[in-house]
Amino acid sequence: MKIIVCVKQVPDTSGKVAVNPDGTLNRASMQTITNPDDMNAVEAALKLKDATGCKVTVVTMGPPPAAGMLRELMAMGADDAVLVSGREFGGSDTYATSQILAAAIDTIGVEKDDIVMCGRQAIDGDTAQVGPQIAEKLGLPQITYAADIQKDGDTITVKRMLEDGYMTIKTQTPCLVTCIKELNEPRYMSIGGIYATYEKPLEVFDYEKLKDHKLIDATTIGLKGSPTNIFKSFTPPQKGVGVMLEGDGKETCEKLAGILIDKHII
Repeated sequence: MKIIVCVKQVPDTSGKVAVNPDGTLNRASMQTITNPDDMNAVEAALKLKDATGCKVTVVTMGPPPAAGMLRELMAMGADDAVLVSGREFGGSDTYATSQILAAAIDTIGVEKDDIVMCGRQAIDGDTAQVGPQIAEKLGLPQITYAADIQKDGDTITVKRMLEDGYMTIKTQTPCLVTCIKELNEPRYMSIGGIYATYEKPLEVFDYEKLKDHKLIDATTIGLKGSPTNIFKSFTPPQKGVGVMLEGDGKETCEKLAGILIDKHII
């Protein structure tokens, strides 16, 4: 049994956000982090590894520096990693990205007892589309918004979060599961894991490696081949500093009312 976890390196949206003239993010000028929901997927996989002794492989599509993120995840406990990287893949939308990642996962191999895990969505796009699209392209049953995962033999039982409650779903493996932050608390890298990470294998799948796969169509990958185009993207204007009023007496209330009247709010 093995678990393949799809992860993404995303801009740290708590800091500076830069946009290129063509509407795409200028990722080179921004600090990056591992997508938060993907960290929950990695932790879910590592917990199953702790319980069953299975293998955990982390996969990402991105530029060469994303290898550093994969090394950090191996320091947490993942066994190996695959970096899907090539200029031909750059600028891919969710449809093209899922096509490329599905080809990479199929090349790694999905066997009877295996599970593919993804985060619910990435904070740079918030589409929640890539995981389900990978499942469709690989012909796997999928369960999204997992808040609890239990494995028993060749089946898994998932507590799926809804807006107004939960749904419990049981399916056979192989399957794909997308994870939410309520699922767990991701662990930290260990000292031993940091020392061992560079002894673990990290393979690069470039365009030459994947171009002959049945899921790869050169006309539907990359920026030019993506069916979704960005109409407009911009850095939002910085908001002004708020006003703090101290005290809870009548004088403070009258001052607040005066400010609101001046602004024609009341």
